[in-house]
Amino acid sequence: MKRAALIYLLVIVVGITFISRLFYLQILDNKYNIPTLNNSAVKVTYEYPERGYIYDRNGVLLVANQLSYDIMVIPQEVKALDTTEFCTLIKITKNDFIKRLNRAKRYSLRIPSTFLTQLSKEDYAYLQEKMYKYKGFYIQKRSLREYPINSSPNILGYISEVNESMIKKNPYYQLGELIGTAGVEKTYEEVLRGRKGVKYTHRNRFNKEIGPYKNGKYDTLPIPGSDLKLTIDIELQQYGEALMKNKRGGIVAIEPATGEILALVSSPTYNPNLMVGRKRSKNFTKLYLDYDSKPLLDRGLQAQYPPGSPFKIISALIGLQEGVINTHTSIKCLGGYRYGKNKDAFMKCHCDTYGYVQLNKAIYRSCNSYFANAYRKVIEKYPTPAEGMNVWSKHVKSFGLGDYLDNDLSVGKKGLIPDGDFYNKWYPNTNWKATYSISNAIGQGEVLTTPIQLANMTAAVANRGFYFTPHIVKSIEGGKINPKFTTPKYTTIDKKYFEPVVEGLFNVFEHPRGTASWSKVKGIEICGKTGTSENPHGQDHSIFIAFAPKDNPKIAIAVFVENGYWGSRWAGPIASLMIEKYINGGTSRPWEEKRILNGSLQEEYDKQLKEQKH
Repeated sequence: MKRAALIYLLVIVVGITFISRLFYLQILDNKYNIPTLNNSAVKVTYEYPERGYIYDRNGVLLVANQLSYDIMVIPQEVKALDTTEFCTLIKITKNDFIKRLNRAKRYSLRIPSTFLTQLSKEDYAYLQEKMYKYKGFYIQKRSLREYPINSSPNILGYISEVNESMIKKNPYYQLGELIGTAGVEKTYEEVLRGRKGVKYTHRNRFNKEIGPYKNGKYDTLPIPGSDLKLTIDIELQQYGEALMKNKRGGIVAIEPATGEILALVSSPTYNPNLMVGRKRSKNFTKLYLDYDSKPLLDRGLQAQYPPGSPFKIISALIGLQEGVINTHTSIKCLGGYRYGKNKDAFMKCHCDTYGYVQLNKAIYRSCNSYFANAYRKVIEKYPTPAEGMNVWSKHVKSFGLGDYLDNDLSVGKKGLIPDGDFYNKWYPNTNWKATYSISNAIGQGEVLTTPIQLANMTAAVANRGFYFTPHIVKSIEGGKINPKFTTPKYTTIDKKYFEPVVEGLFNVFEHPRGTASWSKVKGIEICGKTGTSENPHGQDHSIFIAFAPKDNPKIAIAVFVENGYWGSRWAGPIASLMIEKYINGGTSRPWEEKRILNGSLQEEYDKQLKEQKH
């Protein structure tokens, strides 16, 4: 009996609890009484906020807003109308009218959706007077993006209409609304968009509007989006775009002390205003289908290349850290490096150095033999090649190579830094050795990097062993940037080993036989490394990394020029011109600037395309 009474008591308590909670929700707490979009007695309309503005690091306006007008439709309320007249007014065909209306019906009969976007001011002025004739249709004000400066589309991105799959993932949006689709617009969408206002209007049984629902109790005003200040120096960015005209590749410049991206150039580029207005879809399709030049590919973030000779910096630092070389270690170079079972394999050296080479000279003359020896000694230091490769790979990855950098950019590629498991899978039935991957030592072989990864690696060397995650946003109106961008990340290399490597990089410019001696700039101590990345599909790629000044560096940069022959031909001069522009505000070498600005590799690209077709 006691047990039964306890059960009855428990049922009563639970029942009272549920009834009390239901009373509270339905009577006392009326926040759940807000009508839904499917409530036919209440009309819900939105008021869209102004999207946040975007500025460069110096306050130059990059992205603004312009007023736009969309035609909205509530299918359930559409009455018989003169379709021909309506289509003529808004400049669409009758078939197009039917398709758009059917799409709105599939989405919802009661919920408003966009019927036609981005009316011109002239069409809006004329149509507004006649809208009373077209029941179920109304005009919604909205803001579109406007780009005062023709630059940086890969950074800024663009906005476009949400589709049904996006709406399912994020119910904040309704069909026809706009969302950041690429670049900063995508990454910082929630910051830039603000919050739309909502207005509830009560309707009687004849579907006539009779006033605000609950006297406007649930109506809200739109909250404008927050402005962003980017890390980009737009003057430097535009200069980089001009230097890369008629060339393909990328430039990434970083401020080593902060990780702020000063320039992120991808070439070829396009006018960001092409992604605004009713022609956006047509323009996007044209750019997307340009399989030859690929203007939508952000080469600074997505193009993966063998890094070539700049990677020798890493080989030197790992060799020093692992104790297999020191600044006085001498390695004999006889025009290349012979390896293999019978010494029948040969890695040619272009350093024109015959005899013994030490670290400093190996860097400024870019000696393949020296770095191949250093690499091999690291791998063979451990009991098995796989263990040696794992140690080597860990060191390399500590510079941010071989993985996403966890930045605030909307796209990117990982690149590739192999480890022991990689080669165990590659050679499953072979007792592989260090010489199987010897090309890694000079940035060839299986190693792949992106320009932003190389720029970040250069910043880590400039800082003598640490870097800040590269990022594109400097400040947010009323908010803070993610603290991960202000937290340093340390490499596995001790600080003391960086100085001798930096000296070698300094002599790349300053030594009479340095590989970039003709690109040095009077009054600026630049440290850098030329590179030539082998390309089986045409001319080799031209690569250059650099930072300046030597002490307390202000800029670290990586330049890739596709099919640019060798590092000092295109990439080296571009890097030194960018450095001089940023530090001095202009160039002391107008003849070099003119050569690069007027130079073109289009003939090389055309030849390559012709060969591919054959």
